[in-house]
Amino acid sequence: MRRRGRMTPERTVAGFDSATSLLRTLSSYNAGGDVPLAGEAPGTLEGAVALAAQAANRAPRRLKERVYAAAGWSEAVPRQRVGEIDSDELASWVTGHYPGKQSEVAFVGSSNGALTHLAAALEAPWLPQTLLIPVRRGGVPPDDASADLRRMRPTGEELVRANPDLRLHHMHDPNQDRLMISGMCYFRVKWLRLPDAYRRFLRSRLVPGGTLVVSDCALRWPTTRVSDRYVFQHGGFGGAAPEELRYGSERVREFLRAQGSDHTKFDGPEPDGDSPEAEWGFAPELMDDLRELADEEGWTLRRLRYAEPESPSPAVAELYRDWYRSRGLPPDRLLVESFMLVEPYWALRTGSVPFWTVFNKEPSLRNLEEYLDRVPDYEEIRMALFSHGVDSVGLARAEEWARVLDRATKVGSFLGTDPSAFPRDFAVFARFHRELTRVRGRQPMPPPMRWPEAAESLAGADGVELVKERD
Repeated sequence: MRRRGRMTPERTVAGFDSATSLLRTLSSYNAGGDVPLAGEAPGTLEGAVALAAQAANRAPRRLKERVYAAAGWSEAVPRQRVGEIDSDELASWVTGHYPGKQSEVAFVGSSNGALTHLAAALEAPWLPQTLLIPVRRGGVPPDDASADLRRMRPTGEELVRANPDLRLHHMHDPNQDRLMISGMCYFRVKWLRLPDAYRRFLRSRLVPGGTLVVSDCALRWPTTRVSDRYVFQHGGFGGAAPEELRYGSERVREFLRAQGSDHTKFDGPEPDGDSPEAEWGFAPELMDDLRELADEEGWTLRRLRYAEPESPSPAVAELYRDWYRSRGLPPDRLLVESFMLVEPYWALRTGSVPFWTVFNKEPSLRNLEEYLDRVPDYEEIRMALFSHGVDSVGLARAEEWARVLDRATKVGSFLGTDPSAFPRDFAVFARFHRELTRVRGRQPMPPPMRWPEAAESLAGADGVELVKERD
């Protein structure tokens, strides 16, 4: 019998994470309605966080940062309750987001904004392999990752002992997550075995003869092994390279000086190998159970493999552009999304081609510019920028992103984004949805795209590989 007061998934999983936000927006789309992002959901903790963020936008810089960090801390799990977390309950919570209808294709694996749009076009579900559990802790300087590991290792070991199907990726990013990690640590967990709730869901939702697609991001990152199912990751994908996090650089030194830090470089434990990147990478151990289930049910199994989180973005954008052309719609509107600012419903309602950027950093800007260099011009380009509150290493400034808007032949504008407040424009979490709904020129919602059509497009696209695992 379970103890009273057990931690529920709603109180365990971060609402501000990529996996949760993409799960929420896709499941809402599949349910047939326009449900706002977490930032606008009334009567929820995330809605309260958004209200605080809007108020913080009008505050001085330091107060903005404190409000943002406090909003995140309010979602974190008390350290003494981590041992109550149950991976089976987490999996049931994930599957409970979706409506009870069947699909000819389903996705499992890495979080990805472009894949969210692909799944929406197919009206298909996606089940994440990775979730973020934020855990409260204090007394750790953000530039001392080794101290975070020392302080939180017993808690992490308690979590993996209680959940033998999970691997813990204890992540500490002093660059991009600086404000959040002031009062919490990031425990990202990956399923290494397919949970029973996922099996039941797939068996009930995937039609006989259907296709199961694995979202397989091959990105890896240097890690320190703590135990068999526990690794520590210093930093994360985006601005600062692994070498800068380990050895420092001039721009790291400048960043730390600007932050008033006593450090001249980031300190962390020495890596002794590498692992799937904590937030985005796919842990291949899950493939054994997926193959077994596909064999049992007679499903086709495909692996959608890509090198980095943004690699599928051009392919999915061009898939949408061709889809619009085939429906007689002009494929001339581009919607540039950022991290958790993803809106599949309103992308389709406004006839916009979605291009998802993983974050607000220089590599994302370069990827977007390279895509635009290769394709016919867009008449309209609208862009949202995710704000994380820090002038972090590798940040692309708002004026640099604005160069992309100048490439539109008719209309180029920020969407829900105040460039003068970026990267502390916390009100974007509410404004993005609201302003996108006001874009003129509504289009009828299309019937679902067929999987063979999508597969044909992806098979010939750069940046992704559609691997046959089982026919």
